[in-house]
Amino acid sequence: MTMTKFLAPLAAIAGGASLFALSAPAAADAHMEAAAAPSIDEVLAMDHRDDDRARDQYRNPAETLDFFQVEPTMTVAEYGPGGGWYTRVLAPYLMPAGQYIAFNVDSDGTTYRTRAQEARAKAWTETFKMGLAESMDVEADDVMAFETDEIPDDVAGTVDRVLIFRSMHGLNIGNQADEVLDAAWTMLKPGGMVGVVQHRAPEGASYAEYGINQRGYMRQQDVVSIFEGNGFELVAQSEINANPNDPADWEGGVWTLPPVLRYGDEDRARYEAIGESDRMTLLFRKVD
Repeated sequence: MTMTKFLAPLAAIAGGASLFALSAPAAADAHMEAAAAPSIDEVLAMDHRDDDRARDQYRNPAETLDFFQVEPTMTVAEYGPGGGWYTRVLAPYLMPAGQYIAFNVDSDGTTYRTRAQEARAKAWTETFKMGLAESMDVEADDVMAFETDEIPDDVAGTVDRVLIFRSMHGLNIGNQADEVLDAAWTMLKPGGMVGVVQHRAPEGASYAEYGINQRGYMRQQDVVSIFEGNGFELVAQSEINANPNDPADWEGGVWTLPPVLRYGDEDRARYEAIGESDRMTLLFRKVD
């Protein structure tokens, strides 16, 4: 599914409004725009989420964004939008009165398996910007999306929240966590916060099992340690996205479970009955 296809319905939602921050002359009307912004429940019920809604029972977007203290007037940066599941929640929620930003790792500092993978990665910024611009009926040059080595000067110190969904394991195994958290620290306002949802390893698991090996799950203490080493402090944690039915010890890793279902129809009913992975939900504050 292309970016244009899955974001196209958002143009009607926006009603011609930009998803970018309000200019100074318009700031006085911010409260009016905030009042006109859809509630999170209204966003979750919108038609463009028809294919996404089945995941809500596992990802709990309303409760998760409330825990992260995300408000519609905020500037929020999402790391690695990927397939866009959360983008389709965040963009219509933020764009009437706030600002949505997408960012990704430095594509020049990444190792690739194939030339096609490299080409897709290096084209990510422009592909994302063009797709979102078309859906929002704005100019691509005005869409805020960049890599960690290209943070605009006027973005530094202006972001209220950075959100990282189910990506810490990839950043950890790829030695890119420091890069992304350094970018997050740079973008955030003093006291700004990072919300994290991450597949969680079983209680008492060893680092050899869930740190060195790529299984998609991480130990919570390792996630906390990574953040503390990059200038953040843990301020809150929640069981909103916990799943006690997931033993988190699959030979095929987290991808054994929905939505990936790594083994196809083999034991499919069993995996679907368990649902998506057990997840930690953590909130960190930038330490100045």
